[in-house]
Amino acid sequence: MSERIATPASGAAPERGASLGRRVRLSATGAVIAGAVAVALGLRVYELSRPGFLLGVTQYDDGPYFGSALRLLDGSLPYRDFVVVQPPGITLLMAPAALLAKLTGTAGGMAAGRILTTLASTGAIALGGLLVRHRGVLATLVTCGIPVAYPASVGASHTVLVEPWLVLFCLIGAVAVFDGDWLAASRRRLAWGGVAFGFAGAIEAWAIVPALAVLIAAGWPGGTRGRVRRAGIYAGGVAAGFLIPVVPFAAASPTGFYRSLITAQIGPRAHPQRVAIWVRLTNMTGITDLHVSSHAAVALIALAIAGAIVTFTIAAWWLTRQSPPALDAFALAATAAIVVMFMWPDQFHYHFPAFLAPFLAMAIALPAARLTTALETARPDLISLTRWAAPGAAAAVLIGFAALHVRTEMRLGRYASLSTATSAQIQRIVPPGDCVLTDQAAYLIAANRFTSDVPGCSQMIDGLGTDLALSGGLKPGTGAGHVPAVAAIWENGFTHAQYVWLTIHASRRVAWTPSLRAYFREHFAQVMKDARGDRLYARKSLSGTR
Repeated sequence: MSERIATPASGAAPERGASLGRRVRLSATGAVIAGAVAVALGLRVYELSRPGFLLGVTQYDDGPYFGSALRLLDGSLPYRDFVVVQPPGITLLMAPAALLAKLTGTAGGMAAGRILTTLASTGAIALGGLLVRHRGVLATLVTCGIPVAYPASVGASHTVLVEPWLVLFCLIGAVAVFDGDWLAASRRRLAWGGVAFGFAGAIEAWAIVPALAVLIAAGWPGGTRGRVRRAGIYAGGVAAGFLIPVVPFAAASPTGFYRSLITAQIGPRAHPQRVAIWVRLTNMTGITDLHVSSHAAVALIALAIAGAIVTFTIAAWWLTRQSPPALDAFALAATAAIVVMFMWPDQFHYHFPAFLAPFLAMAIALPAARLTTALETARPDLISLTRWAAPGAAAAVLIGFAALHVRTEMRLGRYASLSTATSAQIQRIVPPGDCVLTDQAAYLIAANRFTSDVPGCSQMIDGLGTDLALSGGLKPGTGAGHVPAVAAIWENGFTHAQYVWLTIHASRRVAWTPSLRAYFREHFAQVMKDARGDRLYARKSLSGTR
């Protein structure tokens, strides 16, 4: 067992001084957490307040995620009755908002889901601060501050995406299983922390990375005895947290579950287009708002961040003659594994690094704080520098990045791809309850035309995911329409549809075949085209349609 740094204990006065200093530090860290939460909430509310962001459509994925909850409450089961390419955690989390949609309409329900996601992203920042606050102001400031304005974290919080919820439950688990720098001795905390990590896995399988990092921390030198037993309790909680929400859905359709989560999500693709390493590094380092165009500069920034983490860790280890505590090992292991995970597959999206943000922040913050503490011990004349100048410089940098993000958003002038005006026009044309087939479910949700009472109306909420799942990894452009199961599900959808709403990206999602195109041309006529180029078609047999 490694030694711990001694604290003054030679009399009442030192004890009172230490207690006072501890209360001051805790008060300061509490203020840092509160300030970070306030700024984070302000940035995220600003993002959500952009034209059309609350009630319009800005994302493809939020349609399937929120739509799966709407379908579930209407009696359809994910994986059995329709394809959704994530575990059922996000469906269950969105169920309250979907229930609200029974009163407000689906557009209001999805707006509620977006607000909840914004709060989840903000709450995760507070949890990160609580996890490290015992290490002082600098650790708390950096851990909270980086996710505040990290572009992927802000971007992922504006609508129903899995990353904010995944981060929230991983940090709930971490706060439960760690007691200061080491794993908690309480079996109850370990078990419930494991449950939180397990449920995070039921949201997105990526949670396995920090969940395993906890086991690395459990065996880290310097911990207490009974590691195997405590690790077993934690692992049992992880298993329960994952299996209880997942097994009922998987048991209802094992084949559909496998196709949705494995074939469609992580299976091989025909002729995949790999996202460039420079795009990944730019997003993972959080410098997208800087608009760095030089590949060499991006590489240098990434290497500088990695070098700083390694330097802080080694320098603190050398000065203290003690290995990093278990919490540091957890943060470093999770960060390294997530970076490798994001560099490996062909697929990569802007919101992925939101999952990296809190672990990267801790990987920087914890060794930096440990180093400043070691410097204070070795060089008391540097206390003022390490205690105030370092946090002050970090705060200035983080505030600068927050301001830069706001400036970037204002300059770009982003807007929703589906306006409330177009939604209102659709509602005037399409009667409630009619069957509408679309390549983007979020459009129907925003227009309050997602639910149909027409027998046989397609339950499909993710056209591209359905193509991938039923074809073994093919897209429309790589031959999905030639697979009988894919052709059949689209033909069934068009056969029962009274209206078809196709976006400008429909060719990427609808598995067109010559026979399907011929059927569509014969039975449907265009009745609306919006400014973006999205088109609504009505069945020619409907009254008033030619």
